[in-house]
Amino acid sequence: MSNLVLFKKNLQKHPFHLVDPSPWPFVGSMFAFSCTISAVLYFHMFEIGSNLLVCNFCFLLILMFLWWRDVVRESTYEGYHTGLVQQGLRYGILLFIISEIFFFVAFFWAFFHSSISPAIEIGSIWPPKGIQVLNPWDIPFVNTLILLLSGCTVTWTHHAMISNLKTQVVISLSFTIILAIIFTLFQAYEYNMADFRLADGIYGSTFYMATGFHGFHVLIGTISLFICLVRLLNYQLTREHHFGFESSAWYWHFVDVVWLFLFVSIYWWGGI
Repeated sequence: MSNLVLFKKNLQKHPFHLVDPSPWPFVGSMFAFSCTISAVLYFHMFEIGSNLLVCNFCFLLILMFLWWRDVVRESTYEGYHTGLVQQGLRYGILLFIISEIFFFVAFFWAFFHSSISPAIEIGSIWPPKGIQVLNPWDIPFVNTLILLLSGCTVTWTHHAMISNLKTQVVISLSFTIILAIIFTLFQAYEYNMADFRLADGIYGSTFYMATGFHGFHVLIGTISLFICLVRLLNYQLTREHHFGFESSAWYWHFVDVVWLFLFVSIYWWGGI
């Protein structure tokens, strides 16, 4: 820790972290807005839409790396994440997960609105005529078992970290990441084998929007857990300071629960 940081901490008479001015919130919002605009151009089949989307997304990933690097430095090397700061961060991740719950509520609402009372335009039946639904006891059931097992391994990781058992933490966290990758590969294979697409009416729209965004959340959770593994191997996570992993574990349990609702409502009940 540098002398300047020690001097600033000695002057600070409270446990809160006053963040230094940072360009990342403004730059991040600009790239997020650019990603949205380029996605709209891509959906409307503009020639530059796909190239713009890929470029903006790559810049957004670079920005995320730089921003997280600053947060890791503030937490690990500068000691700004006190107990009170970590408590505030826990409230923040809980509110974020609640907002994600309402995000998925919109998709479930659209699905049940269309399936419980099918419109005459789709023949007043559900699934609509011509849609060959996926067998819920095939890949979806296997993926359910995989996610439930990954929830067990990430809980094992948390308990091992609290008990300061680093070897078990590395093994269990690696198992979680491997299971997450297997889930994503199975999901991609299922999409490739499906006989319907996003444009195939209300069933295709609600199915791919709900399961696709869940798959995107699985991808984000996998990246977050992988970053935790790298930080763990670099001795940046301890039994007292591991909020980065704790938030990732909460997020992963949220992903597990959402998938259970997806499996029961969309794959099982909605495919009857």
